[in-house]
Amino acid sequence: MRVCLASTSPARLMLLQQFGIRPLTIAPDVDEEAVVEAVEASEGRRLDPDEHVLLLARRKAAEVAARLADDIPGFDGIVIGGDSMFELDGEVLGKPYTPDSAIARWRAMRGRTGVLHSGHAVVRLEPGVPPREVHATAAASVSFVDDVTDAEIEAYVASGEPLHVAGAFTVDSLGGAFIDRVDGDPSTVVGMSVSTLRRLVRDLGVEWTALWNTTDPSLDDTPNLS
Repeated sequence: MRVCLASTSPARLMLLQQFGIRPLTIAPDVDEEAVVEAVEASEGRRLDPDEHVLLLARRKAAEVAARLADDIPGFDGIVIGGDSMFELDGEVLGKPYTPDSAIARWRAMRGRTGVLHSGHAVVRLEPGVPPREVHATAAASVSFVDDVTDAEIEAYVASGEPLHVAGAFTVDSLGGAFIDRVDGDPSTVVGMSVSTLRRLVRDLGVEWTALWNTTDPSLDDTPNLS
């Protein structure tokens, strides 16, 4: 069973690899801000975090699945799309991008609890069969230690790790030392809830164990996909 991850996120790739899956990775060609702005404008309201991450996860999976179906008509497998956002006191916190923003974020999060929202979409591609898609969201609460010092925050930000991840933290790398507790599926905080993915895959008639140790070197040199 072929597996394609519609993402170039190192954390999501590492997560799947830890669970025995070696996917092809393809960067989705999706303008995330434009997609969200268009939907919010059409509906005349702000999307809540679950709606936001699910919308983007579905668009990413659909875009990559469409390219695979066009360029590899014989592709038989699944495409996985995901998106994550961190919510603290009703405010959605995305990637900080700059050190100053990350430092301010961590000072605000110190000793507090927020929620990591993760959207998942899985598309089943089979030759001669219309694509089928299933989707779901998952959430996990994250509590930060209250004694992380300004010096520790500045050193963590200087590492560069928090600048390009939702919420400005990781649970599975350097940032994990400053997290006191995670309530919910811990893999949700990494980038995708593996238990949620398993349920979605089975909803498509595929056994999770069929994905273990998958690799398809013939896809590595497929043109115009990544």
